[in-house]
Amino acid sequence: MKRTLIIMVKEPRPGRVKTRLGRGIGVIPATWWFRHQSARLIRRLRDPRWQIVLAAAPDIAVNSKVWPADLPRLPQGSGDLGQRMKRMLQSVPGPACLIGADIPGVTRPHIARAFAVLGEHDAVFGPAEDGGYWLVGAKHPARLPHGLFQNTRWSTEHALADTLQTLPGCRIALTDTLRDVDTAADLPRR
Repeated sequence: MKRTLIIMVKEPRPGRVKTRLGRGIGVIPATWWFRHQSARLIRRLRDPRWQIVLAAAPDIAVNSKVWPADLPRLPQGSGDLGQRMKRMLQSVPGPACLIGADIPGVTRPHIARAFAVLGEHDAVFGPAEDGGYWLVGAKHPARLPHGLFQNTRWSTEHALADTLQTLPGCRIALTDTLRDVDTAADLPRR
């Protein structure tokens, strides 16, 4: 069965992307960081074991020349983060994993492990160090519960725990813990 890796991307426009990071390092540097980070991530995660689909925001960004032209794109649409993530997961057939583009440490082996655990589980999460998560995946996205992601306190240390509460009766696996970049303190140290 075809596997799909969905990467949620925002068109890198100053003041519209990585706004919390921008408060710490400036709007232009945050935009530059995101543009180059997402390009590196897309290159690094290409793999014949899965198809990459870009979930673009704003919706008109599906036509953006910022990202590789050969990758399929879907508009994220309206709603809060949970509504958009659920819509993206359910828009593809077969097992799907969804990530943001702001995870510098993610590699092909991380994604492969997430897909592997879906063989025995209904859902998989890649916890983030801050209590959220960098990856969510579903073995059968069309069967996800109606209330998935509802009442999740996004951008808090409760995001993963809140989301797990919306999956009663599901077999859930946790995979590698990674760091996403939300603020200047999250930037990788060199």
